[in-house]
Amino acid sequence: MSPKELVIALFTAAFADHDPDAARQLVTPDYIQHNPQVPTGADGLVGLIPLVEQSGMTATTHRVITEGDLVVLHSTFDNADAFGAPTLAAFDIFRVEDGKVAEHWDNLQPVPETTVSGRGMTDGATEITDLDKTEENKALVLGFVRDVLGGAAPEKAPMYSEVYMQHNPMLADGIDGLIEGAKAWAEQGNVITKFEPQIVVAEGNFVFVASDATVSEKPWAFFDLWRVEDGKIVEHWDVVSPTPAEMVHGNGKF
Repeated sequence: MSPKELVIALFTAAFADHDPDAARQLVTPDYIQHNPQVPTGADGLVGLIPLVEQSGMTATTHRVITEGDLVVLHSTFDNADAFGAPTLAAFDIFRVEDGKVAEHWDNLQPVPETTVSGRGMTDGATEITDLDKTEENKALVLGFVRDVLGGAAPEKAPMYSEVYMQHNPMLADGIDGLIEGAKAWAEQGNVITKFEPQIVVAEGNFVFVASDATVSEKPWAFFDLWRVEDGKIVEHWDVVSPTPAEMVHGNGKF
């Protein structure tokens, strides 16, 4: 199986079929887990599956982005009260090695009833296009992350986007919406002093970046997905969460 097929098979075994044996066959014995609440190793993953089944939680995957040995799933989890909220938006990243899934990172965020832009956290465009522009689009997005989100040159924001459709529930459309939202967040005491990309996965017009951040001296994780069209960023989704100080393993968030 390709990395994409392998990851989808694992996700299906865990969240649709609730089949621990099938899941175990798809991962390495020393499967590295970065979810703060799930023990590392194949046993940690397999032990989670009965809890998922008992909770009644269901998963819907909206986008799959693949580059090399990395696969990103953009999903919604419904009936997820046992895991923190009725509905959760999620990004899951999987690394494949020698025909098995070897490592996993994720970020989850409750989905609110309303959003500032009127868009949901996971709706919007899904078609992957412009495969020949993958590297060009990746460079564009990383420049945006460095200059705008990382604060190196925020005045360059308009050069990266003319139409910016926003799926972050707290932000309005447009680059102005992003900037105003960031200012409002800072006025509430949430000051970003570090924003460092850790994982980048790009496929055609989609570029995903997982970043390690510091917000008011506390660790956070920002998982962002951008869609690029004709050399400009046109759409954005994210899942943002604070990183807990204590985890059930020693692997860290990243």
